[in-house]
Formats: sequence, structure tokens, C-alpha cells
Amino acid sequence: MTPTAELLSAQTAIFGGTFDPIHDAHLAIARAARNQFALRRVLFVPAASPPHKAGLALAPYEDRINMVRLACAGNPGFETSRIEQDAIPSYSINTIERLLATGTGPLAFLIGADAFAEIRTWRRWQDVVRLVGFIVVTRPGSAYNAPPEARVHELAGLELPISSSEVREQIARGDTNLPVPAPVLDYIREHRLYR
Repeated sequence: MTPTAELLSAQTAIFGGTFDPIHDAHLAIARAARNQFALRRVLFVPAASPPHKAGLALAPYEDRINMVRLACAGNPGFETSRIEQDAIPSYSINTIERLLATGTGPLAFLIGADAFAEIRTWRRWQDVVRLVGFIVVTRPGSAYNAPPEARVHELAGLELPISSSEVREQIARGDTNLPVPAPVLDYIREHRLYR
């Protein structure tokens, strides 16, 4: 889909997730979105307690936010936010409303097609759809049924077969060639995460 002027006016994209750990595909997605949609910044928002993945985060919140900070360093327009640190569970609508209340906006929500396919299960999803545009990261075979009122624009063409669960499995096996930024890998080793 071609981005509309409305979405292009978004200065900030929210990129939420557990980031357990953050990896190279997360960064590639953020860079592609920033470039294609002329974003001023991509705000990485690690979830303290994501409702759709309750109890699944393996690394503590502080470790995950520290890894995101390390990964974002040196990337223009990438910022890390602690806005969800006290949010249990971490509902997207609360994050969006808090950011808008501080004057941050207009906002886009950077999300994978698989997660966007579940948008109607989100808390107050109609308000989420009303308040933000969506940059949906697609891959071959991905499908979703967007609510009619959603402002959806696709970020396609990224072949990034990396997942945090696979990175954790590689770490547990003792693999050394991992798709994570070097400072993040150093942090994981220093703090003995995912052993």
C-alpha cells in the first residue's frame, strides 16, 4: 500500500515488544520503517508485562531495557522508553494515551502482521485503531484482516528469519555467531542470560 500523507505526518513510531532479547531483525525493521515513512524517531517500548505473553519473558525487565538501550545506541532516531515499566499488564492503549498526553504525536504503531492479525483481541482496540496509524511488517504468507477504520500501511520486502526464541535457543546451545548487536551479546554473556 502507498503511505498516505496522514501516516507520513507521523513523527514517531511506537515499536513495542518483549525484546527478549532484541536482535538484528528488530533493528532492520525499525531502520526500514524510519526510512520508508520519514519518521523522526522510532520509540522502542519494552513491555514490562505483555498481556498476550504473560509470564513468558525470560530476562527481567531491567535487563531487557538495558539491552534495547545498547542496541539503539548509534542509530539516529532510535530511542528507548521506560513508559511501560510500571504497567502490569502492559496495554498498548495506555501507552498510546500517555504518549499523546505528553504531546508526542501523531503516532504510528510498528507491528508484525501476525500480531496485527490479533488486533481485535486487544484491550480497547477500537480506541487504538482510532488513535494511531499502523505500519504492518509483512512477510510471504502472512495474512491479516484489518478493521475497516484502521489506517494500515505495509512494510514489505524484509526477509528476516530471526526470532528471539531462536536466539535464546542458540545462546543455550553455546553458539557464538548470534544475530544480535555486539554490545547486546556482551551484556548477555556478562549477565549470564538465557543459560
